[in-house]
Amino acid sequence: MRPDVMVGTSDAASSVDVRRTLVLDNGGDTIKAGFVTSTTDTSLEKPRVIPNYIVRDRHKKVYVASEFDKCKDFSEIGYRHPVEKGYIVNWEAQKEIWDREFFNDNAPQPCDPSETRLILTEQPNALPQLQTHCDQIVFELYGFSSYYRGICPTFNAYHDVQAIFQTPRDVGTRVNLPAQILLLIDSGYSHTTVTPILAGRPLQSAIRRLDIGGRILTNRLTRLLSERHFDMRHEPYVVNEMKEKACYASLDFKSDLEKTWKGTQGEHRPDYVSGGGIAKDYILPDSHTRFHGIVQDYEPSRVAQAKKGGISNEDIVTLRNERFAVPELLFNPSDIKLRQPGIPGVVMQSLSALPLGLWGGFLANIVVVGGNTLFEGFAKRLEDELTLLVPSACRVRVARPTDPITNTWEGAANFAKHEHANKLAVTKAEYDEYGSGWVARKLAAGLGVPNNGTAKAAEEGQAGPS
Repeated sequence: MRPDVMVGTSDAASSVDVRRTLVLDNGGDTIKAGFVTSTTDTSLEKPRVIPNYIVRDRHKKVYVASEFDKCKDFSEIGYRHPVEKGYIVNWEAQKEIWDREFFNDNAPQPCDPSETRLILTEQPNALPQLQTHCDQIVFELYGFSSYYRGICPTFNAYHDVQAIFQTPRDVGTRVNLPAQILLLIDSGYSHTTVTPILAGRPLQSAIRRLDIGGRILTNRLTRLLSERHFDMRHEPYVVNEMKEKACYASLDFKSDLEKTWKGTQGEHRPDYVSGGGIAKDYILPDSHTRFHGIVQDYEPSRVAQAKKGGISNEDIVTLRNERFAVPELLFNPSDIKLRQPGIPGVVMQSLSALPLGLWGGFLANIVVVGGNTLFEGFAKRLEDELTLLVPSACRVRVARPTDPITNTWEGAANFAKHEHANKLAVTKAEYDEYGSGWVARKLAAGLGVPNNGTAKAAEEGQAGPS
């Protein structure tokens, strides 16, 4: 590596003619993948959502990534995840998944790396050793012509954020990308992150993380069901599906809990029977005629008949406070003795690391993405709790995109068409000439310090973004 080489946009980077870009949002549970082929076409095709794991069923048949769609028996399946705590730690499994989806002869999305740019997402604050290993895999194993590795939240700034909030605007108003100010909350499979973004740059010192994600929520529901109903410890897929279909974020936890309390012996509580609309029957799959569970309104007679064997082919779980007690962990991790604040508290920790003058802008532009934000009532609950915590002069707005699962990928696809992509991407020729250390410094430098004086003040004393 030449130590005298300055990190910046080289002639090699600007002269490479990239006609095709593979955009990968490589999540802990799913990969969102798609190609961007033109910098002038504003339309985007929806990405493929691919399971990011290898599965073995109870008959010892193995399914890699999208092959899992062929599986019909979800009982007692075992998972092998290449991503742990948000970071790729098992490249043997990740390579097998990528090869199956993009590089084998019969791949669903065939890709020639030598003629393709790769844009790959990563979680904030990844270890340098993991980043360097990833860069080596991309260039030395696959040989991509050009490459950019950026943190997930930043790509969400390459959206028309005010359209997500449905903010009124004059006809013909030009949308500037990236968005000037955005507070991005990403709650996914592994964890939840809060990232303030200013002029397209993450403010590193203010990034905060909550170690609660979809995996912990599923494990919590598994434990509750196993204690109260059936032993579900070997049914992770079934429990996860139940969580996604039946759970919601309570807007009044105490009231909902009161409605689902059975009461003492002999106490007549009509709310318990109806659950106040909370109680639901979940009909479990039987792996023969029904491969997925069904949520139905609670019917005491049906449950009693099923217990007596009157309905031979239906196993029914009646969900009451499990429906809202599980997502409550996102707001009160202390319920499982985790010594961290909930998402509203993490947001306040993030804001506390920033000048007070920026609070108003960030609080008025909070966007939530990730699978956990699909819980009914999530955005409203977060907005209500934050309103109680922040100064009265600040207006709190929380919005969820139409598809919070693919929103990061769509932002990365917009980034691929932006001039920033050419400035920030690293070519294989640069990697071969200057080495992995140079690549790490260039990717860490990001967009550099913005000309905006406020952004410069906010970033004073901080390291550059990845």
